Amino acid sequence: MVILIKFIDRYIGNPICNFLGLFNKKIPDNIKPNKILAVQLWGIGETILTLPSLEALRKKFPKSEIDVLATSRNKDVYFNNKNIDNVILLKTNPLSILGFILKNMKKYELVIDMEEYLNVSAIMSFFAGRQIVGYSHGSRSKLYTNKIKYNDKQHVVETYLDLIRNLDVKYDTNKLLKLNFSKNDKNQVDKFLKNNGIKNKDSVVCVAPGAAESAKARMWPFDRYAELCDEIIAKHNEKIIFTGALNEAELINTIQEKMEFKDKAINAAGEMTLNQTFYLVSKCDLFIGNDAGPMHIAAAQGVKTIGLFGPNLPVRFGPFGKKNVGLYKGYNCEFSPCINVHKGQVPDCLYPKRSNDYQKCMKNISVDDVLKEVEKLV
Repeated sequence: MVILIKFIDRYIGNPICNFLGLFNKKIPDNIKPNKILAVQLWGIGETILTLPSLEALRKKFPKSEIDVLATSRNKDVYFNNKNIDNVILLKTNPLSILGFILKNMKKYELVIDMEEYLNVSAIMSFFAGRQIVGYSHGSRSKLYTNKIKYNDKQHVVETYLDLIRNLDVKYDTNKLLKLNFSKNDKNQVDKFLKNNGIKNKDSVVCVAPGAAESAKARMWPFDRYAELCDEIIAKHNEKIIFTGALNEAELINTIQEKMEFKDKAINAAGEMTLNQTFYLVSKCDLFIGNDAGPMHIAAAQGVKTIGLFGPNLPVRFGPFGKKNVGLYKGYNCEFSPCINVHKGQVPDCLYPKRSNDYQKCMKNISVDDVLKEVEKLV
């Protein structure tokens, strides 16, 4: 499905952007918007990284109505966010997209397109807003009134903030905003922990060995996760909670089977909603995981975080925060970074799957490399 969406977006979206760009008009920069729309449609991790930008936007326009266009995939990141008035849910099909356009024609004085690459977000922004802020690369940029260069030499938090700074906003931060959950979410997770023998006094390490379907090569080898968890348990008597989506439960079972201290590890994959996961992660003392959404959840919740990188760079997508670690050893790979989200490049490993070089950059991270970082944080 992801591949199909990207194919349609590229080969149909580009001609549409080129055509609509002929009708784009420059809007004065001093506009005072009553209604603002931010567009962020995809990854959970990237959505978390937009939150400081939305806070900056709220501080600049405290009396404006700020809506966010999201999908079922990422909407829960915005749950009970004080900087947002409404979350508009978009289904990723042509009818839903057309329905949004017809219903919201020039409804917003200001639209911030936070997507780095998709054409469809630019097209919807073009019809929904008068002043439209977005990145300056690709055909999609022809639909924006304010164009900002995408800086891939800095963290994406800063790159999103550049969109807001274009509106004469001064805002800097060194941490993410906390993610919200309901009282019922808290109660359900507390019950889960109690039923699995986890007490408040226990020291818990959360481990997320999976990654989204778009780039599975980001995953560190499973046997190394097993060895790492055993070492942490043996040295520090920590409890391990594995987290992930339902389709990662089998993967985690495989890791546990390889562990000597499997009785001190709990598989929570698929057991919780996204908001419940926000609370679960906040209860942990340390997080270790791949370059994926759960890593950003941990960083947002103020948990000490170690992220493992190879296809992507931690300078762009590392766990944001002073004490967090983006562990990268991809310098041994001629292709790293092969993931460049702003260019639409999110491939599987560029080496053949059956070759010794497959996931070369991730395999270059040893268990000892991670343990050294654990010792600094525990």
